[in-house]
Amino acid sequence: MRLRAGWIALLCAAGLYLIVLITGRTGLLNPYWLQIFQFAGIMTVSGLGLNVIYGYTGQFSLGHAAFYGIGAYTAAFITKSAATGGWMLLPALLAGAVAAGLVAFLIGMPILRLRSDYLGIATLGFGIIVKVLFDNSDAVLPTLGGSRGMTGIPHFTSWTWVFLCVIGAVLLVRNFVYSSHGRACISVREDEIASEAIGINTTQYKTLGFVLGCSLAGLAGGLYAHLYTFLHPMNFDFLKSLDVLLIVVLGGLGSISGTVVAACAWTLLLEGLRVVLPTEILDWRLVIYPLLLIVVMLLRPKGLFGGNEFRFLKPEERR
Repeated sequence: MRLRAGWIALLCAAGLYLIVLITGRTGLLNPYWLQIFQFAGIMTVSGLGLNVIYGYTGQFSLGHAAFYGIGAYTAAFITKSAATGGWMLLPALLAGAVAAGLVAFLIGMPILRLRSDYLGIATLGFGIIVKVLFDNSDAVLPTLGGSRGMTGIPHFTSWTWVFLCVIGAVLLVRNFVYSSHGRACISVREDEIASEAIGINTTQYKTLGFVLGCSLAGLAGGLYAHLYTFLHPMNFDFLKSLDVLLIVVLGGLGSISGTVVAACAWTLLLEGLRVVLPTEILDWRLVIYPLLLIVVMLLRPKGLFGGNEFRFLKPEERR
């Protein structure tokens, strides 16, 4: 049954990829909606990163958009400076992920000793610092644009790149969660004191989960930069961190499947409301989807999936 579910999932993923690719190239799919599908994939990668931090390791982070921005600016700076073909996208994405992970490691060592709300406040403060640095970055590197925004970024992100990054992120998180390191992170989430009592280095594993999650945010940021070809510090403020947090909580903490479904549903819902609602009340879409979130939380307090996974994402049971 599990093998059959895996093949079905693989065929569905391949079918989705081909449908969007073919309809996009033939013009049957509006370029605007093609861009929305790509953005949904980017939010999925970013959401999976926060799920590693909050859902599996139990570290409440409110600065996820800062690492998203670090990856975006790093990747955009590399491709804009290199002035070469699209082959530079892969090194740029890797550089963005590494830069976000390195910064996460440097700040994670001191602040991850904090717990609960104190950690959230610390990451929130870091996010504000990064946003201010982006606003004044042109004083050091004029290419970054500062508060005017960074322009002239090449449009390298395509549906193929987004799809491959989503599949890679899902596989990476799935294998990490069911590894011994992932199990140690989950034990830290469940009871940090008990984990320390049985010899788990909680600081080390909290840092590991934090670095991995922030690296995925940096990867998503690189894709975002080369999709919209314009970056502004306001794209990475505190409210953007809340968007990703909303996706993780809505899908279910500690659920890869829930994060993927919630990220796609959240993105398509916002843009669907933009199409459905009249122009006069367009801003009401920012009220409608929080109301839907409240209803979901009342009916499903643990999120849509509640920590459950699709069968093909679960490891084989060994007796």
